[in-house]
Amino acid sequence: MMEFAALTYGLLASIVLSAAQRNRKLARPHPPILFYVGYLMCGLSAGLVMILAYLAISSLLPG
Repeated sequence: MMEFAALTYGLLASIVLSAAQRNRKLARPHPPILFYVGYLMCGLSAGLVMILAYLAISSLLPG
């Protein structure tokens, strides 16, 4: 299950970044769905970082 999630996330990130690069190169505005998916992925990444940092710090503490 984790492999499927990682593959899906990587594929989605690749699509979003290539679409943003293409729009920037052609000097076109980004569609709203591109912004929404980008912000969603940014939020998911930040949340995952906080969860993993909490787990790493809590495993170092005694008790």
